[in-house]
Amino acid sequence: MTGPVGHVAGIRRYPVKSLVGEELTDALVDARGLVGDRLWSVRDQDGKFGSGKSTRRFRRMDGLLDLSAVYDGGEAPVVTFPDGDSYRGDDPAVHAALSTYVGREVSLAREEAVSHFDEGPVHLVTTSAIAYVQRAHGRVVDPARLRPNLVVDTDEPGLLEDGWVAAEVAIGEELVLRIGYSMPRCVMVNLPQRGLSADRDLLALITDVNDGGLGVVADVVRPGRVRLGDPVRVMAAG
Repeated sequence: MTGPVGHVAGIRRYPVKSLVGEELTDALVDARGLVGDRLWSVRDQDGKFGSGKSTRRFRRMDGLLDLSAVYDGGEAPVVTFPDGDSYRGDDPAVHAALSTYVGREVSLAREEAVSHFDEGPVHLVTTSAIAYVQRAHGRVVDPARLRPNLVVDTDEPGLLEDGWVAAEVAIGEELVLRIGYSMPRCVMVNLPQRGLSADRDLLALITDVNDGGLGVVADVVRPGRVRLGDPVRVMAAG
């Protein structure tokens, strides 16, 4: 096992897929990922999930990134609209509010048999990788654009986490992840969201400097709680 490579500098959870989420000081991580992460989605009438892109599972719904969702202690998230109106996810009125906002009939639904995740349970990015892209981009890249679960503050330069693929990463006293592969980026990184304007060149830049990947996708080997400041250690492949 190596020594610490950094520490947890950010924990982010997204109660509703493709909406702005919440920053946390700690979170419980189980086999599915951060508990409650992307557990809900805005769902079209044909069952596709609202997203910034259209695929076999997802349907593009513009403006979702101007909405935010947080948990307030209950099992259902609270969704807040740009005008400040908020609705709990278990309030039937949320479906009409979302439908009016999106411009067609949609509903807010909890995950069922089909996963809401684009890739895997946990998405991790290092400050080293963000700094690398920023230098190439010539402007600040806010981690919020990448929608990671964990931001790891690191000192080594470059796309550090790409070298962790197939290794296990211990975080704090409990959590162990297995790094799977580089996180493929999509048009979501270019889109405007609450607090951030559009950056239409970012996806092309990531494609140029790292074949379209930034950060890594990880599976959960050993569940546990993650906290801000937790040391991160890279171990040999499991």
